[in-house]
Amino acid sequence: MHHAPRWAVLLVYGMAAILLFVGAFAHVTDLLGHSLHPYDWGPGRLNPYWSPLALFDALAALFLVRGKRQGTDLACVILATDLAANWYAVYGIQHSSLAAQPGLQRLTVFRRPRPRNGTVHPTAPHQLQ
Repeated sequence: MHHAPRWAVLLVYGMAAILLFVGAFAHVTDLLGHSLHPYDWGPGRLNPYWSPLALFDALAALFLVRGKRQGTDLACVILATDLAANWYAVYGIQHSSLAAQPGLQRLTVFRRPRPRNGTVHPTAPHQLQ
């Protein structure tokens, strides 16, 4: 089995951490500007999900920066659930489309499954030799 080079793993972890910090900053900004229900257009059940992302995005990013496996796991959970919540908000509530939502476009591209051909398996930086 081949492993991704250390520099590639660190680059991917670094980019993911930056994107998660940007997400955390956006959620903190929304919370500071609009309190615990910053998305007044959304139903009550989505605000309690989106607001804690200020903490969870930052936590996942910190885990990634420290090379912890929990960062990868938490980032995957955040991305999958955030994508589902945003798709529901766009199609089920706003009756909009992907073409009209650049934020959802970026999230969808970032989350899309990557092909796995069995030759490259990234590992956590602390597991690399």
